[in-house]
Amino acid sequence: MRASHPNLDAARWRKSSYSNGGDNNCVEVADGYPGVVPVRDSKTPSGAALIIPAAAWASFVDHLAR
Repeated sequence: MRASHPNLDAARWRKSSYSNGGDNNCVEVADGYPGVVPVRDSKTPSGAALIIPAAAWASFVDHLAR
């Protein structure tokens, strides 16, 4: 199944709380897109975003937490 590509013009991006809020090289995610999690590289905020199915993102985050 392929994730849809939402319009991200008004996306509110956030970094992980582990990034200390600085200009560290991090990934950012945008909330509020049902069924998907937009992800981008904080070094290139105007670059392309990956659109990850929400279930796959949840599994990824769960794996990292272990």
